[in-house]
Amino acid sequence: MAGEYTGQIMLDGVRGFFRTHAGDLLKPADRSPNDPPPEDDLEELAAAVPGRPPGFCTGCPERPIMAATKLVEQELGPHHIASDIGCHLFQIMPPFSLGATTMGYGLGPASAAALNDPDADRRSISFIGDGGFWHNGLTSSIGNAVFNGNDGVIIIVDNYYSAATGGQDILSSRAANKSKSTNHPIAQAVRGMGVKWVREIPRTYDVGKVRDTLKEALTTKETGPKVIVASSECMLNRERREKPLRNAAISDGKRTVTTRFGVDEEVCTGDHACIRLSGCPSLSVRQLDDPLRDDPIAHIDQSCVGCGNCGEVADAAVLCPSFYQADYVHNPSRWERFKERLSVRFSNLLLRWRDRNRLRMARI
Repeated sequence: MAGEYTGQIMLDGVRGFFRTHAGDLLKPADRSPNDPPPEDDLEELAAAVPGRPPGFCTGCPERPIMAATKLVEQELGPHHIASDIGCHLFQIMPPFSLGATTMGYGLGPASAAALNDPDADRRSISFIGDGGFWHNGLTSSIGNAVFNGNDGVIIIVDNYYSAATGGQDILSSRAANKSKSTNHPIAQAVRGMGVKWVREIPRTYDVGKVRDTLKEALTTKETGPKVIVASSECMLNRERREKPLRNAAISDGKRTVTTRFGVDEEVCTGDHACIRLSGCPSLSVRQLDDPLRDDPIAHIDQSCVGCGNCGEVADAAVLCPSFYQADYVHNPSRWERFKERLSVRFSNLLLRWRDRNRLRMARI
């Protein structure tokens, strides 16, 4: 009835409840909660806060799956893609814009059954998350596909949790849960349901492997449902677990290595194809202070979590090789400090040598 449960909708609802049942607990309101904010406030807010459309988190392991799907469609043409409820539904948003139908939680492959035409030129692609899979997808989607001889491709996105609802453990979670039974592989359940063609990808960030596996599933002559189980841990849950431990180790003076990625501004061509195939929130643009280069280059900000998806996409799509990996060493040893000073001196020597031999343009 309320539509989208925004912060204001929730505030108005709670305030209205208290006014009806416990008005003495509220302070007099300056304005009725049902009155919209003044137009001036809205314009000021829109000017100060940029739009934030929903999308995958930084480092999300589902992002490379969608990038690989886009690469496959560029080669084989568009396919009917049935989406499902869960984080992977963000694939319908730019820059991926993938997906044609969404029916219900765990029903992505089931909805694709309507497109199960043996005479069709292209197989349908359907997505389902591990949460939806265990919710009802094993029977409604996988069992239905086996029973009806569906010839489509089913991609099960396995991020180790029911991530979209807060990261609760499920049957296939890798955690050692003291009160629940976990570590039950999805692939075993799929094979037990009767699927013959099953492929497992243990690291979704390998964009090239995901692309090649999906292409194989769409072009193989083998009939029946083709299931790809693509697995990598939800980055949000992983950071929640590892970041406090990492920060504590740094504070205690222990040697700690964190990985980040960057863009070589001299190599980047500025065509932004990497952004259109990745869309990571940490991947933005930066204007160079160079009069000969008008287009802004790609730039990775400090929110990078070092997943490596940007470089994997650039390699799989054969884009410019401008991404580099940097390992930051916190609390380095004396030997590492000595090597770093030596490296800096040698690099500065090479830079001075290059600067002396550089062609200079004189202004007239």
